[in-house]
Amino acid sequence: MKLSRPQRRTPPETIIALIDVVFFLLVFFMLIGRMDATAPFEVRPATAFTGSHMPAGGATVSVAPAGTLALDGKETIASTLLTILTEQLNAEPGLLVRINAHRDVVMADLLPLVAEIEALGARDIVLVVTPEIQ
Repeated sequence: MKLSRPQRRTPPETIIALIDVVFFLLVFFMLIGRMDATAPFEVRPATAFTGSHMPAGGATVSVAPAGTLALDGKETIASTLLTILTEQLNAEPGLLVRINAHRDVVMADLLPLVAEIEALGARDIVLVVTPEIQ
């Protein structure tokens, strides 16, 4: 009786371990990599202060959601507001200007007002924020 041995098969190459390593490296580099553009110079973002007292004096510009403006508690239109602020800034060059905007005011609508006030010569413009009461 002649018995034949089964033919030796070479074990199949397992590529699963290689796929695991590749995905591990992919995830690793996605976690540590930066996907945003970096500035060619140092940029320090603004810091917010909570609980500190607002300096006294200055002018307060209030902005309603509908775009209505007020200066120091008196409702006014944009051109009058800018005229009065110009006079105040000429009289007191270091005048602090506070902008107290309603939470529903869109930032894209608020920024042109800030730019106009800055163009008048205001050096200190403060955006007043109030934390939400919970």
